[in-house]
Amino acid sequence: MNKVLITADLVLTGDTDQEIRDGAVLVDAGVITAVGTAAELAATVDPGVRRLRCPGATVLPGLIDCHVHLAFDAGPDPVRAVAEAASDELAAAMADRAGQLLAAGVTTVRDLGDRDDLTIALRAAIASGKTAGPRILAATAPLTLPGGHCGFLGGGVTTDDDIRRQIARNAAAGADLIKVMASGGALTPGGPRMWESQFTRAQLRLIVEEAARHGLEVAAHAHGTAAIADCVEAGVRTLEHCSWRTADGVTYDPEVTRRIIENDIAVCRCVSGDWQLFLQQLGPDRAESMSKVIRDMREAGVRFIAGTDAGVPGARFGDYVGMLEFFASLDFTPADVLDMATANAARALGLTDTGALRPGLRADLLVVDGNPLHELAALRRVRHVFVNGRHESV
Repeated sequence: MNKVLITADLVLTGDTDQEIRDGAVLVDAGVITAVGTAAELAATVDPGVRRLRCPGATVLPGLIDCHVHLAFDAGPDPVRAVAEAASDELAAAMADRAGQLLAAGVTTVRDLGDRDDLTIALRAAIASGKTAGPRILAATAPLTLPGGHCGFLGGGVTTDDDIRRQIARNAAAGADLIKVMASGGALTPGGPRMWESQFTRAQLRLIVEEAARHGLEVAAHAHGTAAIADCVEAGVRTLEHCSWRTADGVTYDPEVTRRIIENDIAVCRCVSGDWQLFLQQLGPDRAESMSKVIRDMREAGVRFIAGTDAGVPGARFGDYVGMLEFFASLDFTPADVLDMATANAARALGLTDTGALRPGLRADLLVVDGNPLHELAALRRVRHVFVNGRHESV
């Protein structure tokens, strides 16, 4: 019998404001089959069903990290580390990093750029149960300019035909989505600056159209204000970073934000657990500008989703909760933050089978000591993690 009845002081279903005191979740063959009070479920479940009793704990949907790079090592020079590593060594390191995410309560990740399609093989190993880790949505090689941001991952394109070929190649490899580097970034030596656009609006529209032809949506790395505007008009599904950078600093555009909301585009701000050091390095003026823009976007109604950019320098794979605490520092409520990490993230990623605890959904859930609605730090105290019904050791 592979059923298990999980009981705890509190069950957070992931539906708005729905809390079940002295709650329970019944899992059977990888699927949630019942959610309710412990008394209700105990009365209907066969006495022989295994019980997992978790006093003092909360059961909630598994966390989703919408932006990671499993091929990167979070060290000071991830470019060299990923470019010079042998494929078998890099694959083993990626599996270890996936395990770190799992131990932090992350049951789904979206990998937004790897080398040699290694995430595809890792995705299969995890799905088969050979390797422990979260479910992976893989972008494979991101579209960029030759020598452009993250060009070392192999997705360099110049012409429209190049774009079509690269998207077709990624789709054939098994990509779950297409990633485009719409602007430059800080990671790639000699590449365009963060605020500089790498593609025209017409090219971005072509990328979205070609991705759709293969049944895929587009995530756009976009720091620059101009690139953000172009991505919105092109019809991308998510904006990564969305930091409104120009050569002169931060230039926020409320009209573009209105279009983000109108087009139901989710924003993944990509904040690592080391955000306090990052703000110190920015300096008080730039840090306040960044924080104000996020507050302004939230007040306007932008839907944020949770992502750590794990793998870039300082963004550790095991510190998912640090990113959530950044948003709490900007007066996002714990409930808002949990929505970013579960239901909102699942919706933005097109996942209809996870992000909540409801009968019929995948049994992606975790058990933590304490109540994360009272203190987000409770999410650091992971007691149990289930991925598709598998009880993983953490």
